[in-house]
Amino acid sequence: MALYEHVFLARQDLSQSQVDTLAAQATEIVEKNDGKVTKTETWGLKSLAYKIDRNRKAHFVMLNIEGPGSVVEELERQTRINEDVIRYMTIRVESHEEGPSAMMRKSDRDKKKRDRGGDN
Repeated sequence: MALYEHVFLARQDLSQSQVDTLAAQATEIVEKNDGKVTKTETWGLKSLAYKIDRNRKAHFVMLNIEGPGSVVEELERQTRINEDVIRYMTIRVESHEEGPSAMMRKSDRDKKKRDRGGDN
C-alpha cells in the first residue's frame, strides 16, 4: 500500500467542531475506498502568509493515509468541491513519521517558551 500525507486548510470562520467534522468526512472517504487513516492531527488556527479567498487565517489539518492511488483521487475530488476547504495538498511519502509531526512539536516548544517567559 502507498503512503500519503494529506493536509487541508479550512476557512477561519469555522468552529473547531466543524473542522473535526471535515476531518471525519475525509476519513470516511478514505475508508470507503479501501484505504486507512493512520493518524489525524489538527494543528489549529494559524495565520496565513497571504490572503486566500478573503481569509487571513485557516484551520490546518493533516491526515496520514495508507491506500491505493484511487483513494487520493476520490479524496481530492471531494475536497475540491467542498466550500469550507480553501487549500489542500497530498504528497506520497516513503514512510509516515512516528509520533507528533514537526508542526505539533513546534507548538509544544512555543507553549513551553511562553510558560517559562511568564514566570520571570
